[in-house]
Amino acid sequence: MNDPVQPATMLHGDQPAASTAQGRVDRKELAFIAVERTRMPMVVTDARHGDHPIVLANQAFLDLTGYDAQEVLGRNCRFLQGSDTAVEAVDKIRAALAAGQDCDVELLNYRKDGSAFWNQLHMSPVHDDAGQMLYVFASQRDITAFRKVEGLEAAEHRLLREVDHRAMNALAIVEGIVRLTRADDPSHYAAAVQRRVQALAAAHALLGRAGWRDIRLEQLLRAQIELYADQRLTLHGPAIDIGAALVQPLALVLHEMVANASRHGALSAVNGALALGWTQTSAGGLELTWTETGGPAPAAARPRGFGATMIYAIIERQLRGQVLLEWRPQGLAAKFVLPRLDRVDAFRLSAANEDSNPEVPGA
Repeated sequence: MNDPVQPATMLHGDQPAASTAQGRVDRKELAFIAVERTRMPMVVTDARHGDHPIVLANQAFLDLTGYDAQEVLGRNCRFLQGSDTAVEAVDKIRAALAAGQDCDVELLNYRKDGSAFWNQLHMSPVHDDAGQMLYVFASQRDITAFRKVEGLEAAEHRLLREVDHRAMNALAIVEGIVRLTRADDPSHYAAAVQRRVQALAAAHALLGRAGWRDIRLEQLLRAQIELYADQRLTLHGPAIDIGAALVQPLALVLHEMVANASRHGALSAVNGALALGWTQTSAGGLELTWTETGGPAPAAARPRGFGATMIYAIIERQLRGQVLLEWRPQGLAAKFVLPRLDRVDAFRLSAANEDSNPEVPGA
């Protein structure tokens, strides 16, 4: 950079797209005024030096980056790059410089104080009359705010799709509940349907408050069971987050279990109690235990109801898990093992009626 300063005799500026005669006479000075007064950051680098040092930077560039003039002149613009600057973006810039072509790219850059900003970079080579690349003009635009809005819009779109998907699932399940719930008395039928739909609504309310993201397992357990068990419920387990897709089917399983316990099991007795425990398996799944005590002894004949059939269908077919039931004199002990906490398979509630397992609660 210590070479004698010589003007590029074969360098001629672009003709203005629109100008008066007076404008053309003063265009060089007007061009410098425009460069300095524009709010768009701009730099010019010298292509005749291998590292493309900056030879001109306007005030908007200094304001954007936080550097002083002496800190940028003579340096390659890579000082704006950092740990999270995409290698692909840098490679695109290098390829354009090597080919002497225009380039438009968005990349993460860093100010002097270390704060990051998204830079919409436009580069254009400046050639002399013989075609030699002498300089490279580059303009920058801080699009950080736009990127944030874009990210929020993308997240909102994903959320709306998720809500739509869950709503359609809920409607399909409600349809199945209405069609498959059985009761001899119309009032009993209405009550059974209402309780199941309310369990589904409680699960959706939880998801809505969580922004349709993962929720704590304990939240779901309390939402579905505390109304029935009150002070007779004991919960024990680590903090485990379950995926939004898992909340709806688990809510229905928990409802059928607690509804059965309140009618036939431990929660139907004054001194009955219910204990739930859970652990996360080494494979990242879930093991949930359900232990009833203090209730009536299980009946010798246990006719299969729709609720019980649904429990097996959801756990074993939709969640690809396992249901283990043990009928003890002091009450039902159950274990539900789920292999995944973030994914469920497609499920058609009406298909639950096709299952057959007589050793289940008569929910």
